[in-house]
Amino acid sequence: MDEEACLDRYGVHPAEADLDDIRRLLGAQIARERQAQGAGDTELMRLCCVQLFNAGGLDDVLLIWDAKTASMDADCSIDIQLLCGTGLAGTKAYLRSRRRPDAAAALRRLLVCEQAGDFEDFSVAGYSTRYAAYYAP
Repeated sequence: MDEEACLDRYGVHPAEADLDDIRRLLGAQIARERQAQGAGDTELMRLCCVQLFNAGGLDDVLLIWDAKTASMDADCSIDIQLLCGTGLAGTKAYLRSRRRPDAAAALRRLLVCEQAGDFEDFSVAGYSTRYAAYYAP
């Protein structure tokens, strides 16, 4: 499935019933991208991350982080803000509560980006609207 087919099938705001399919699709692309940069479809990965961001589940934060860190191309394609579908404060609290190296790394990056001003005027609704316009036909 490519980005266009995924967008046609699930939209930017997928139904709850479709989230597991999106997670599997993203996981497969992450695995391909980790094998060789460019083997995964980073545009499709970004769309899956947007869809999960819009679902707003904390359980997806580390999956989105995994996608972002799959390669240099993925890191550039997937905005750090996409980790924060429940908001910046909630995401930071969640990452602090996890006792995993990837959670600590994601939290460090969030804090650096926050300090750099990347979250000025950030809101979940605003970011969702931005991506809805980006993906609009």
